[in-house]
Amino acid sequence: MRYRDFRSDTVTQPTAAMRQAMFDAVVGDDILGEDPTVQELERMSAELFGKEAALFVISGSMANQIAIMTLTERGDEVIVGQDSHIYNLEAGGLAALSQVQVRALPGYRGEFKLEDIEQAVRKPGVQYPVSRVLCLENTHDLNRGLVLTPDYTAAAAEVAHRHGMKVYLDGARIFHAAEALGVDLKDLVAPVDAMMFCLCKGLAAPVGAILLGSSEFIDRARWIRQRLGGGMRQAGHMAAAGIVALRDMRGRLGQDHRRAKRLAEGLSEIDASLVDLSIVDSNTVRLELEALGLRAEVLAAKLLDYNIKVKVIADYRCRMICHIDIDDLDVAYALEAIRAIVAEHRMRDK
Repeated sequence: MRYRDFRSDTVTQPTAAMRQAMFDAVVGDDILGEDPTVQELERMSAELFGKEAALFVISGSMANQIAIMTLTERGDEVIVGQDSHIYNLEAGGLAALSQVQVRALPGYRGEFKLEDIEQAVRKPGVQYPVSRVLCLENTHDLNRGLVLTPDYTAAAAEVAHRHGMKVYLDGARIFHAAEALGVDLKDLVAPVDAMMFCLCKGLAAPVGAILLGSSEFIDRARWIRQRLGGGMRQAGHMAAAGIVALRDMRGRLGQDHRRAKRLAEGLSEIDASLVDLSIVDSNTVRLELEALGLRAEVLAAKLLDYNIKVKVIADYRCRMICHIDIDDLDVAYALEAIRAIVAEHRMRDK
């Protein structure tokens, strides 16, 4: 039975080319610095983003936590988005691992107001923590996929750098942001001191993320990865899929964006309250069900009858993401299913 799985772009299956590359990979002991395939993936990644060095890790969450552990000392403060992944969905890692304090700011289409960043920075003083890192996220908010422009990134980084802070970018879906904006990756991330991207979100690799920054930053991050038990031996089998992802998958992301836009427009045609078209920047569509009085869990359950999976994110909200395993017919099929469910719900309410 085939499901149309819109829950996330992490549910994708590795391509035939990835599977073959994993089978054929030349490997070595990565902890000893002897895995040539891992080294190639790290070299490719650093070159793509114009950073000095890169580190292959098992997940985006691990990359985020290693980065903050590398950039901070216990008791420091980091400025994050109140809707950000690093703050909400990493099992309290900032507090448990880095032992840092968080200053969470509201975002406006994924951006903090520059004056809010200014006001959040702590003044020097014996009673205050040190504001050490500004954390940005691009695309921002995993349930909306909002893009941050190069100009905004540079402006936010200028504020942070002026106050002696580092800028860290959670770029789990940075390739989607670059595609949506039509800009070069290097230009998009030039102002940030360190960043990560995921190989398994949109790029269809089965596992992994890449942490990037200066050589000094990556040297210490590698040591912290080992402390966390993240050192790997013959990791080239996994890295090989990442190489294929970087080589073959980036050029097709526009298809996912186009399908997400079509999905959003179709939902709006069913009922204008279902979606805010102004926030469909990339491959993510957020469904708003409160105006219809339709609970998200009810919609999700009914969609399962059509072999469609969506993610429930709130009582009256669902998320749908387009990816390599969702095609035009799947989008059309999902729209017809939602149309039928909404019509049935309206009839029941009469």
